[in-house]
Amino acid sequence: MLAIPQEGLKTTHQTSSWLGEAPEDEDGEEQRVLLRFGSHRDPALVARLVQYNLIEPENAFWKAGHRAAVTYREREHSLAVPYNHQEDGFPLGRWLSDQRRAMRGGGLPAKRAGELEELGIVWEPADEAWEENLGAARAYFEAYETLAAPVTAAMLDRPVGQFLANARKKNGLGKEPVRAQRRAALLATIDPDWNPDWPIDWQRHYAALAGLVARGSVLAYVEPGTMVHGMDMGRWLARQQRDWTRLNTEQQHRLHVLGVKPAARPQKAPARAGAKAGAAKGSDAFTRGLTALRQYIAREGKTVVGRQHVEQLPDGTPVRLGVFLSNHKNRRDRLSEQQLAALAELGLDWA
Repeated sequence: MLAIPQEGLKTTHQTSSWLGEAPEDEDGEEQRVLLRFGSHRDPALVARLVQYNLIEPENAFWKAGHRAAVTYREREHSLAVPYNHQEDGFPLGRWLSDQRRAMRGGGLPAKRAGELEELGIVWEPADEAWEENLGAARAYFEAYETLAAPVTAAMLDRPVGQFLANARKKNGLGKEPVRAQRRAALLATIDPDWNPDWPIDWQRHYAALAGLVARGSVLAYVEPGTMVHGMDMGRWLARQQRDWTRLNTEQQHRLHVLGVKPAARPQKAPARAGAKAGAAKGSDAFTRGLTALRQYIAREGKTVVGRQHVEQLPDGTPVRLGVFLSNHKNRRDRLSEQQLAALAELGLDWA
């Protein structure tokens, strides 16, 4: 049975209400969700609503994060931000972590990546740890006016001495040339002499000595027993004057600028053949002792050795390490600059 059309009936369209509270002004009307499912919507208007409610807030959040990053960078001189850190209420640490994740996934726009790189962001976790150590190195320099730190030195709860020692090794700044050059430049910005051509121990003492000399003046005399950061500067200076010819030209020049002159002393008689043989034998014994000490520190994590302790070398050679250290400490004045530097590099304060 067919339905019979009914005349006079009007079709009514049920309209949906606006979603959201009515705005105070007319311009704000388009900024609230106004989907009426019963009527056609202009695609351009829908696109504008998506931008208002999704895109623009996201842009505002990114700009807030960038402002917080700028503030932190100006204050701390790096973007090594702890994950839970908040900058004026903004979750900066978490936000930076999100940006790194987006960068790894290829979802971070190039413009935003560039703006963060201008602030010195580190994208990889390994680089992030390196930047934290760099911040500790900067704090160490502010305290001691040098990056010639002992290998055992720590600053801001970071092993800054070991960090710098590793950085001076071959490929210690990374095998990728561009990254290595950038890291070297950052360290040189803090201290141009962070990786000198002479022993680090010498550089550490020299920096302390330079700190004793007032700008524009020269050094007259330093009494033995004058301690600076645990170093006997008078004793060290006397040794430099005595062993002047063992220093290279640049070392001599730097000391000369401070007013240091070599000590006058008579020429020594030529050493006998037997004495030369004894010196060579002593050098071999020192090398074995140094190897044993390095092995002991790597295993035990300390430089304190019992006097009766005997360290076995990989080739089976026994080394009376405790006696070795005691004897060399007592005969410190007879050690060469290179021997003292080698011992100091392993963290022996008396060297």
